[in-house]
Amino acid sequence: MNYKQQKILGTIGLYALVAVIALFCLFPFYFAIVTSLKSGTELFSTTLWPAEPSFKNYVAMFTVSEHPFGRHILNSVAVSTLVVLASLFLGVTASYALGRIQFRGRGLLLLTVLAVSMFPQVAVLSGMFELMQFIGFYNHWWGLTLPYMVFTLPFTVWVLTTFVRDLPKELEEAAIMDGCSPWGIITKVFLPVMWPALVTTGLLAFIAAWNEFMFALTFVLNNADRTVPVSISLISGADKYEIPWGKIMAASVLVTLPLIALVLIFQRKIVGGLTAGAVKG
Repeated sequence: MNYKQQKILGTIGLYALVAVIALFCLFPFYFAIVTSLKSGTELFSTTLWPAEPSFKNYVAMFTVSEHPFGRHILNSVAVSTLVVLASLFLGVTASYALGRIQFRGRGLLLLTVLAVSMFPQVAVLSGMFELMQFIGFYNHWWGLTLPYMVFTLPFTVWVLTTFVRDLPKELEEAAIMDGCSPWGIITKVFLPVMWPALVTTGLLAFIAAWNEFMFALTFVLNNADRTVPVSISLISGADKYEIPWGKIMAASVLVTLPLIALVLIFQRKIVGGLTAGAVKG
């Protein structure tokens, strides 16, 4: 077997492996879409496409007054957006202090920030419950911003600090020579070259807040203030013995599509900006 044949076989093997991985990852989502288009006894069939596709399950998710799914989607969008904005603001300012300013205990502080993210949610649940009640955030959708930042802020600070630390010092020195204040250095010098890291951390923080379940279930009891993960878990059938798989899958598809859209929109910026933090001569 010559080199050309080996190269062809290697290419075929690579594409076959990619196809298998893509099938393994995408088939569950495809199955959810197919199931969401089924109704009645057809839900229990194993066909790869329904005989009579119907959008009844999607319509039902927005027409049941006892289960305001549309309101729950808006709650999740609002909470996730607030978490991203707060995490990025605190992460950028903290990363400048931790990455550029020399002070005693900086390494220990960074390790402490990282250690906070290692605690499981159950470990901080009771303490966070008491704090939420004390400050009046309990049973409000906007109150979820605080507990969500427990696991989004440490990651954001750590990634942005590493990014800021690797930026050339000449950028900061030139800004100082021009009379720039620390806030001006952050907003006018660092932010333009930090977009890749900001997009990456912001997207991960949004996904984490969007998919979070335990805190949302514990800290919000009002039906109108719930978020989509809890909303999907509370979808019920006509009686207690029925599991409405069609509605559950329809809701799952609806809440997954925004995440897929965000990844596709920002994918090029993330990949194309991996080296944006360096000054090229």
